[in-house]
Amino acid sequence: MTRFSGKQLWDSYASIILLLAGMLVGGITGVLFPGIVTYLKPVGDVFLNLLFVTVVPLVFFAIAVAVAAIEQKNRLGRVLAAMAVTFLVFILLAALFTVLMAYLFPLAKPALEQGAVAGMEEGDHKTWGERLVTFFTVGEFYQLLSRQNMLALLVFSFLLGTAVRKSGQPAKPFYDFLVAGNEVMKQLLLLIMKGAPIGLGAYIAYQAADLGPQLFGFYAKPMALYYGTGILYFFIFFTLYAFIGNGRAGVRLFWKNNIVPSLTAVSTCSSLATMPANLIAAERIGIPAPVANVVIPLGTTLHKNGSSISAIVKIYVVFQMLGWDFFAPHNLLLALGITVLCSMVEGGIPNGGYIGELLMISAYHLPKETIPAVMIIGTLVDPLATILNATGNTVAAMVVTRLTGEKFRPSSS
Repeated sequence: MTRFSGKQLWDSYASIILLLAGMLVGGITGVLFPGIVTYLKPVGDVFLNLLFVTVVPLVFFAIAVAVAAIEQKNRLGRVLAAMAVTFLVFILLAALFTVLMAYLFPLAKPALEQGAVAGMEEGDHKTWGERLVTFFTVGEFYQLLSRQNMLALLVFSFLLGTAVRKSGQPAKPFYDFLVAGNEVMKQLLLLIMKGAPIGLGAYIAYQAADLGPQLFGFYAKPMALYYGTGILYFFIFFTLYAFIGNGRAGVRLFWKNNIVPSLTAVSTCSSLATMPANLIAAERIGIPAPVANVVIPLGTTLHKNGSSISAIVKIYVVFQMLGWDFFAPHNLLLALGITVLCSMVEGGIPNGGYIGELLMISAYHLPKETIPAVMIIGTLVDPLATILNATGNTVAAMVVTRLTGEKFRPSSS
């Protein structure tokens, strides 16, 4: 039987141990000494900003290289088709599982919350046609460099990779540039992640001090419903998806390499900030780069299991507040449609769920008294929602690998 020395164990798990230690210290500090959080938050913001700055070029190079490297004519189409089916099925399964949990564990009718949520916006009153244009395109090239226009960047990177692939041998120098850029950005994010224990610890201290008092009282039962449903979905369904992707080896490799992305997600509440850790995890799991570099970046914008569960819980809570019948067939169908749209339009940044919440409020013509409750619930569930949103992309890439007939590579973990 193989025996591991203390040094071997430390070499294998040092990053995880340090990250856990940093988060634990940060959480305790935020609860016991909330007065010093003001001084710690800038440290977390610096780390988070470094990750955000890395995300834009990382996405650009990763997708462009992945698409340009695909040689078989129909291979890209298979990946995209399998990805679309996987995303839709995962989102709907998460929503339906939440509906079942709400039916089995109903909430008592709460009182309307009359408070207001700071920072809430009424929206920009754009038509859906105008929103569609701004989702997928920008008017100036420099606007692609903003993480606020990630979907437009994804579209541009995809088209650029396709153009490189079709250009053949004359485009070889440009392709080599893309490959080199992709490798440089991966090494850059590895350097940034070395500061994760301090950066994430400081950020979670801020979260603990800011949100801790609201975890009890009015929001306790909706929180229990969300976190109970989300945790069960996380362990049961993600294990099932990993098994579908690569059998027992897939389950072992997914959970072994999903720790750092999960901790990054819970600390930052940002799928975008978690994407670099997901790409590293995907490589260690053995997911082929042409699959991981397409599915994970696109999934950051289009695929959100946590937001699916969150949307159903919010709608259910509001219906209970208003005395409406959530389980009426037409209400359930509309809820499922809103869930799919929320998964596509919500941003991968902290509190990006506000976009989906405004969509929900508009679709149901909800009274203004329900808005603060929806916004606060969205804030309180954000840590687990981000874990499900972000790491769900990695397990989705495993399933896409299986559906497309690609081969898992020997893991580097």
